[in-house]
Amino acid sequence: MLGLKLPTDPRWVNIVEKNIDEILTDHAYCEQKAASTAISLIVSFPEYTELTQEMIALSREEMGHFKMVHDRILARGKTLGRDRKDDYVIALLKFFPKGGSRTTQLVHRLLYAALIEARSCERFRLLSEQLQDKELADFYHKLMISEAGHYTMFLNFARKYGDRKEVDEKWDALLTYEAAIMKDLGNSETVHG
Repeated sequence: MLGLKLPTDPRWVNIVEKNIDEILTDHAYCEQKAASTAISLIVSFPEYTELTQEMIALSREEMGHFKMVHDRILARGKTLGRDRKDDYVIALLKFFPKGGSRTTQLVHRLLYAALIEARSCERFRLLSEQLQDKELADFYHKLMISEAGHYTMFLNFARKYGDRKEVDEKWDALLTYEAAIMKDLGNSETVHG
């Protein structure tokens, strides 16, 4: 369903199991960045009313997820660690050239967001199925469902605002590029790395 061309090595969950505090911190910042992305799309493209309405709802939802993750960190007797660079997103953002029309820029941003949500969904599925901590596994199952909805929403908006054939070609090329990135990732306790 997600269309990812390279699945995550299931052994990634073993790394996460040994570093739950680290993955929770990384996950908290991922949720915060997702809320920021939604707000940024509103600021950059306010004339797209339907998109703006959905991004308002999404920013609230993502901050709610941030709170849920933060609450789990506090329940473990920890505090939120510092944010780290996201090598996955940094590499992903190199795919599309800068510039182009406003519509092109919007489509590219929507495709990036769709792919990040798709990979998060796939990773959360692995965590929901393989984590020994059942409460945390259930938590990730619920978030997996949410991420799947976000992925399809972003992809559908890209297809709505851009030329469908061109968008689908870009999406396929982005998926191929992302698979190459993933060959070098999957060995750290981060949501995408």
